[in-house]
Amino acid sequence: MTDASDPRGEDDRDAPLTRREADDARRVADEARRAADAADATGDADPGAVLQAHLRAARSEFESQVAQAKADFEEANERIKERTGRDLLLATLIGLAIGVALLGSLLFVKWLFLVFALGAVLLSIFEFSRALVASGRRVDLVPQLIAGALVVGSAYFVTPWLHWVILFVALAFVVVWRLVAQMASRDGRTYGTVLGDVLIATFIQLYVAFLGSLCIVLLSKEGGEWWVLGFIIVAVAVDTGAYVAGISFGKHPMAPRISPKKTWEGFAGAAAAAIAAGVLVGLFMLGLDWWMGVVFGILILATATAGDLGESMIKRDLGIKDMSSWLPGHGGVLDRLDSILPSTVAALTLYYLFTPLVAS
Repeated sequence: MTDASDPRGEDDRDAPLTRREADDARRVADEARRAADAADATGDADPGAVLQAHLRAARSEFESQVAQAKADFEEANERIKERTGRDLLLATLIGLAIGVALLGSLLFVKWLFLVFALGAVLLSIFEFSRALVASGRRVDLVPQLIAGALVVGSAYFVTPWLHWVILFVALAFVVVWRLVAQMASRDGRTYGTVLGDVLIATFIQLYVAFLGSLCIVLLSKEGGEWWVLGFIIVAVAVDTGAYVAGISFGKHPMAPRISPKKTWEGFAGAAAAAIAAGVLVGLFMLGLDWWMGVVFGILILATATAGDLGESMIKRDLGIKDMSSWLPGHGGVLDRLDSILPSTVAALTLYYLFTPLVAS
């Protein structure tokens, strides 16, 4: 849940270059307009020259308005970037591109979403592993990627009990690999450090691969693509509502030790957006009653918020701002999945609870 709402401060920096460009364009437009008016006032002026003067004035006026709009946008973008550390334009464009890919995979070729999700999970595992290694932990990247691909890829094709078996096999695989690699290294790491490395190896699989695989389990159900799309829409609404409300009204920190920029005003905006999106998605996409949509929105709000705060806690512990810089304006892939991964649990649970009620 993105909530950027640090207290507002005065901006002492020089005006952006585009502001000066806007002033220059306005000055040129004024001069062109005066020239056209002077041509009109001259009774014996050439009609062609008068027309050209008016055209030049109109073009200058248009360029002035474009430059003014650009300057206003640049100033607003700079203020937002200063407070949030994100480039609003880049973040919006990348978000739209991801949304188009997501919609295309879910609405037209259902199984393509498996490829989309598998790529996102593997990139997240790579980011997380690299961040952990940078902090001094021992993480075996190749086994982690193999295990993650097995857990996520199999979720679409196997029965639930077999999926659990595959998960336990994947966990055993990364644990045994870490222990064997540690014995082979003979670097004198303490028992507690080695145990921490083993626990981290299993945590990566449970946090990223397993939660990601639950989304694929939901996808494999009848009408599951609509449920996947629905809970992602609500999770994005949570993120957007928190961002807008935090930027506009945020004053009271929500969890200052974990994420200083998140505020209770941002959470209120997230809650309103989640409930509204949950009701709309439930009524018009999933065929649920309105109260089911409210429950849907509230549960996704809870899991998305917990996931976002949880990843913020992990990053603070690792001493980093983002997992990577692969997505300009967003950070890393895992930074975009932080609220979605835990929400898979809520979405799958509600699918099993609500689907029989709607069918009856």
